[in-house]
This record gives sequence, C-alpha cells and structure tokens, in this order.
Amino acid sequence: MLRTRFCVANWKMNFNCTDTKSFLESWNNKELNNKEVKTIFCPSFTELNTGVEILQYSDSEIGAQNVFYESSGAYTGEVSCSMLKNIGCQWVIIGHSERRSIFSETDEMVRNKLDQLISERMNPIVCIGETKTQRENGKTQEILSQQLSIAFENQEDVNLKNTIIAYEPVWAIGTGITATVEMVSDAHKSIRNIFNNNGFNGSNISILYGGSVTDGNATELSELTDVDGFLVGGASLDVDKFYAIYNQL
Repeated sequence: MLRTRFCVANWKMNFNCTDTKSFLESWNNKELNNKEVKTIFCPSFTELNTGVEILQYSDSEIGAQNVFYESSGAYTGEVSCSMLKNIGCQWVIIGHSERRSIFSETDEMVRNKLDQLISERMNPIVCIGETKTQRENGKTQEILSQQLSIAFENQEDVNLKNTIIAYEPVWAIGTGITATVEMVSDAHKSIRNIFNNNGFNGSNISILYGGSVTDGNATELSELTDVDGFLVGGASLDVDKFYAIYNQL
C-alpha cells in the first residue's frame, strides 16, 4: 500500500502571531510540487487562528500540540477537541516526550486523548519513543510495545485511517544527536510488527521519524522503506530549512 508521507512542523513554545504570520506567508510563496507529501504546521494555541487563516487556501494544514480528553468542564488551562475543530484545526500531537517527562503524562492519558480525538473525528499524531537509559538497557522494543498497546487498546483498525505515529527517541530530541539509519529502520519495523501483533495492519500506518531531523540528514532517513516522513522540531523554525526537508521527501 502507498502510505501518505508527511512533513510536520512542531514549533513547541516558539513564535508569536507576528512570527507565525511572517513564516506562513513566506511558506505560501514556496512551490509545493510534491503532492504525495502533506505538510502540517503545529503552532502554540494562541497562533492557531492565525495559522488557519493564512493557510485556508493552501495544501498545508494546521495541527495543535496538545488536547485534553474531556469535552468540557472545570479543567483550567486545557483545550478540548471541539474548541480546536471550531477554528479549523485538523491534527493534534499527543504523547510527545516533553509532555510525558515535564508534565507527567502517562500512557493511559495518551490513550484517553487518542480515544477522544478519534471519537470526535480529529486526526492524531501519536508520539512514542524510548529514553537513553531504556535503549542502553535493551528495552526499546518493550517500551514501544507498551506505549502503543496501551494507547491503542480501545481502537480498531478501521479507526486509524488518518492516524500518524511519530517515533522520537527521547535522547535524540533537541540534542543534535540523530539515531543511525539502522536504529531508525529497526524501530520503524518494530512498530509495524507491534501493530500487526495487536490486530492492526501495520503496513497501512504512516510512521514518521522525529529527533533532530535537519536539512542535512533528511535525505538519508527518507530513503528508509518504513519512514513515511518527519516530525520536525528546531529545524522547522526556519522556513528555508523546513522547505529543504520537505523537498527531500
């Protein structure tokens, strides 16, 4: 099956509305000739409206960096799926390692968010990945299996048409260290096998690599059979670098 390829920008806590407007207006002047690659920009909550407005006639789409798993209520500081849908947001990142490590989000919380997103027909970008210690102790497979099995335990294959997996080894995020092509290839194959072993068709699911992806290493990584694109952090803050990564897919 020909899986959709993605180039996703995770801007994290960077850019205000002025920065977002400048970046996306520049992006709209780029030639997006590769129709097989979908581009998604994930700004902070306060910049989502700006992003949706600027990209309304573009092939690029807007995603949020987080969401809560209840539809409404006394959850100070949280944002619901319906709020995001109402402004035209189509994608949501969940399970990012920074949410897990800094804000103590658990696999169960990621599952609840995934359930909510799918029930409200939004498109999830589910992040998984092991720490340096876990890899050194030979637990990469175990950790990936645990994260995926818990996150998807309430789902069926039919529900995952527009779900993306982003493999981000924690030790490679924001460090400038990139996993070797062998590590990435092995991890992505393992992820597909984990899905197959849990009753899903792993061949149908787009799996992105994230972890210090740059315009200098994107070509080598994109040539791997099981890599369907990238979730880009730091390099996505530079419009020309992000465009260069897009062009290497």
